[in-house]
Amino acid sequence: MESIRIIGLDPSLVACGWGVVESQGTKLRHVAHGVIRPNTKADLHLRLRELYETITDVIRLHDPSEAAVEEAFMKNNPSSAIKLGHARAACLLAGSLAGLGIGEYSPRSVKKSVVGTGTADKTQVAHMMNVLMPGCGVKAGDAADALAIAVCHSHRVTAAGALFRRVS
Repeated sequence: MESIRIIGLDPSLVACGWGVVESQGTKLRHVAHGVIRPNTKADLHLRLRELYETITDVIRLHDPSEAAVEEAFMKNNPSSAIKLGHARAACLLAGSLAGLGIGEYSPRSVKKSVVGTGTADKTQVAHMMNVLMPGCGVKAGDAADALAIAVCHSHRVTAAGALFRRVS
């Protein structure tokens, strides 16, 4: 069975989490994870460029064939939702221009996929990442969420017979 390398992205203009996993059937292996923290005092276009360029560098370094990006959600602040949409666009564009197949997942579906309940908190998500991939040492937060997004995608790809293969 062929292995699939997936980058998960948790979009944000403040702390954009990324995580790379390798999936072979039901086996998961942690490759790398991190958080991109653009300069919050910089203009929006510079923050977006930093996100795009850093994600592009991570893609070049770890050579995934697929990407998974968390969908936007609306809380109470429309301005925040618009900024999140900009960050999502940078993530989607970086993956698309790299020729990656891309899946998009709601926060609830990611949590349900990795924890078993769509209402799981960040601590539970991080705990499950450490259980599923011993030694990854991820703490609760954006990088753990990004790994969970990649794991969610790996479950969907395995179940669907790899619908999201590289498009280049």
